[in-house]
Amino acid sequence: MTEAVGKLLLFGATGDLSQRMLIPSLYGLHADGLLPAGLTITGAARSEHDDAGFRDFARAALDEFLPADRHDAASIASFLDRLQYQPLDASTLDGFPALADKIGDVSGGLAIFLSTAPFLFEPTIKGLQSVGLAGDTVRIGLEKPLGHDLASSREINDAVAAAFPEDRTFRIDHYLGKETVQNILALRFGNSLFEPVWNARGIDHVQITIAETVGLEDRAGYYETAGALRDMVQNHILQLLALIAMEPPARFDGTSIRDEKVKVLRSLRRIEAAEVPHMTVTGQYGAGAVGEKIVGSYADELGRPSTTETFVAIKAHVDNWRWQGVPFYLRTGKRLAARQSEIAIQFKPVPHSIFADRGGQLQPNTLVIRLQPEEYVRLLVMAKQPGLDREGVRLREVPLNLSLDTEFAGTRRRIAYERLLLDLIEGDPTLFVRRDEVEAQWQWIDAIRAGWVANDVKPKPYPSGSWGPSAGIALTERDGVTWTE
Repeated sequence: MTEAVGKLLLFGATGDLSQRMLIPSLYGLHADGLLPAGLTITGAARSEHDDAGFRDFARAALDEFLPADRHDAASIASFLDRLQYQPLDASTLDGFPALADKIGDVSGGLAIFLSTAPFLFEPTIKGLQSVGLAGDTVRIGLEKPLGHDLASSREINDAVAAAFPEDRTFRIDHYLGKETVQNILALRFGNSLFEPVWNARGIDHVQITIAETVGLEDRAGYYETAGALRDMVQNHILQLLALIAMEPPARFDGTSIRDEKVKVLRSLRRIEAAEVPHMTVTGQYGAGAVGEKIVGSYADELGRPSTTETFVAIKAHVDNWRWQGVPFYLRTGKRLAARQSEIAIQFKPVPHSIFADRGGQLQPNTLVIRLQPEEYVRLLVMAKQPGLDREGVRLREVPLNLSLDTEFAGTRRRIAYERLLLDLIEGDPTLFVRRDEVEAQWQWIDAIRAGWVANDVKPKPYPSGSWGPSAGIALTERDGVTWTE
């Protein structure tokens, strides 16, 4: 790990991500004494603020988005003292000298967090180079989206690499900052129980679901150009798949873990155009009810008809020795029946049931790793129901529960961005995404999109508040598999 930096620069400092996540996360780190003592935080955006105006903006963000128990007047005041602001139009070089003056000497290290529209990445980096803010003591964190296909992703990565070598480039996937996601590594590689059966001999199939109840909200402009496949599968879901499927790394560090993840991503079986209609399902939400709230369709919210998918389900395969023949069912969507992110790993049934003659019905064991809204790990195992068994043996599936919320009740649950911002400040790359990973993800995604175009695939309608189009259920049911819900 390299040295912690003395300065942090936030591009897009007055945006939605900054208000909801970055400012509250930085305050949380400050309040717990985790930020370097003299660290200054400079905000930059188009908005016309002075230092005092930006501090007022940050105070308002903390009032709205901090949990009540985290409000502490003295801590907030000392946190705001770290903040300063420089208005900047990043599309031209004109404003960068004033930004450099504001930040001052960067010999003690500068971390940059870039949360701007992708078309601004290249001019921003050129601007930073033009005023000496891209030298050896500077590292950069990049918030997605990093392109919309492999070609545009390479263009952005080339622009970044012209100023920042890979070891000073930190690509952010906020799912990797979630405590439960890191627990996948602890579960797999910290226990001798699972690894012997964590392969095609022991596992029947894997399901990964990221379901949202929200619709477009205020992301219409971005979402219409992205869709569910690029917005969720290309990054979050494929990163989860890589962690579940990777070989044991030699050690817990950025190189070892990312080396193993990229091997998985390169082993994903390409879905050819002829197979795309059978291996993928797309949908778009119509009107319906989520909870007790009546909601409109995607087209209503957008204000016009659209062929952008808000739901996608995919049957994927990892072609290597460990996973040969094991399907990975991936699913994500908006306006679904419940908000939940989880991974379900179904093991193979026992080779011979000794209970069948006595009426005992066995279910295969399932390991469920729930990421949100609750965080838990649940292993479903078979147990015998109490009784004298005069009418046969009665078996039932019972859960062995590890509730992370309960087990670690005394430990504060941190926002994913707290960990990622601190890792950026301290220079630990382990939970960031490397360029070769991003490109392997895009190659697989681009083949699916090309297949949709070749087959003129249009998203199937589904009512808001459901689990997506019926074809999404059929995708697994024809293999004798039911989605866990």
